[in-house]
Amino acid sequence: MPIKVNVIGIAIDPTNNSPIVVLKEDGGERLLPIWIGVLEAAAIATQLEKVELSRPMTHDLFYNVLTALGVKVRKIVVTMLESNTYFARIHFTDGAGREFDLDARPSDSLALALRFEADVFVEEEVLQKARELDKSALENVKKTMDEKWKEILEDIDPDDLGKYRM
Repeated sequence: MPIKVNVIGIAIDPTNNSPIVVLKEDGGERLLPIWIGVLEAAAIATQLEKVELSRPMTHDLFYNVLTALGVKVRKIVVTMLESNTYFARIHFTDGAGREFDLDARPSDSLALALRFEADVFVEEEVLQKARELDKSALENVKKTMDEKWKEILEDIDPDDLGKYRM
């Protein structure tokens, strides 16, 4: 059975400087850290912090297209954890009330869910498999969110986002 969770923020893994999105069980204590990419972290963090960019990022564009087509994100569900990789499904409703869902990365799913103000769920099995953060780690997450990401977001130049290369 899926468990409702909330996105509590983005942290930085001190061992490799990778972003981590942290989900917390709604009304509970369990945490789920998911390591994500830098661009996805920026998409999530800008939405969490209500940062207005001069040009739409990819997730904003997708939100705008879906909205123009009358499609809404109802919810997302983190469905599986296999070989240290998380899987998710985005559940949509179209303008005629038809429902459908698609496979997606949790980071992209979360970026869209935040834009649509949709509920986020995690399958119980995923929570049981995942390594949980302890309370001291949660304090580090809060410190990182309060300090480092606010600094990054305050200094972000939208032009820099277009200079990313693979």
